[in-house]
Amino acid sequence: MHKLRIGALPDDKPVKVATELPASVHRDLVAYAEALARENGQRIDPLKLIAPMLARFMAADRGFAKARRTNQSARTEGGDG
Repeated sequence: MHKLRIGALPDDKPVKVATELPASVHRDLVAYAEALARENGQRIDPLKLIAPMLARFMAADRGFAKARRTNQSARTEGGDG
């Protein structure tokens, strides 16, 4: 089996966010949590995977990183940050 990209989840204080997922995305999320449980022996609520998946996605998005750096530079230079 291939190594999954999401490893052990840190114990972190959550911020509640309400959203709806398409049924197919929810099924895949449940399947991912099951695969992770088999690989790590760590049973995880599938909904707890959303935050680390989003964080990893944003960290890997070069366009987002560039826009974020540009925005931070503009705030610093403009005196807003």
